[in-house]
Amino acid sequence: MPTFTSEGYEIAFSIYGEGPTVLLVHGFASNGKVNWVDTGWVEELVDAGYRVVTIDNRGHGKSEKIYDTAAYPSSEMAKDSINLIDYLGVKQVAIMGYSMGARISAYVSMTAPDKIACAVFGGLGERMTVGMSNSTTIVDALLAPTLDEVKDRTGRTFRIFAEHTKSDLKALAACMGSSRQKISQEDVAKIDVPVLVAVGSDDEVGGRPEPLAALMDKGESLVIEGRDHMRATGDKQFKEGVLDFFSRVYPVG
Repeated sequence: MPTFTSEGYEIAFSIYGEGPTVLLVHGFASNGKVNWVDTGWVEELVDAGYRVVTIDNRGHGKSEKIYDTAAYPSSEMAKDSINLIDYLGVKQVAIMGYSMGARISAYVSMTAPDKIACAVFGGLGERMTVGMSNSTTIVDALLAPTLDEVKDRTGRTFRIFAEHTKSDLKALAACMGSSRQKISQEDVAKIDVPVLVAVGSDDEVGGRPEPLAALMDKGESLVIEGRDHMRATGDKQFKEGVLDFFSRVYPVG
């Protein structure tokens, strides 16, 4: 798996297919393979004619593990995606992120708009601007000696998933400590590229997509019916909605 140096950290990435570039940014405790390959996204996009780049965010997957919360605000993590675009030598990409990756993608869209043709914010709607629940219980769950000692339901869910992805629990705890930055509505409104906000109808983590999409002049929303935060990731409705969106704003050829 190739790597490059970004802000002093070794960041891993993978490239699939040929065509206009789509950069995929995974969610918390996941990685490029789990979030995008295993769910069929890479195959779907490559078959549609796109070159797909997946990044392992700092502290995740094959990228360097850091144990300082100062490294993990989403605005800082966004620098790795921006630097990867430069490293690849492409002028513009479509960027798609899920959950934490959606927040990172929003920061990329705000700070490097010239590099972004369009964006998809998956699994994160109105909670991007109104904030999310306290992360302390999740941090405690990640740092607990064993899963058996984690009694909080949300904490257990995150711990189980982190163990499933064979993640570095200490690095994830540092990430959770600062990555859930709230973005102001005023800043979101400045995003001037086409954006699709896609969230499951049963997603209690990300909130509704419509209020976030409405903040942007070129925002669109997609409700992924019958899906919660975890089960929406690889859903057929989600893929069909993104491919339709790309066909209109970021077509192949």
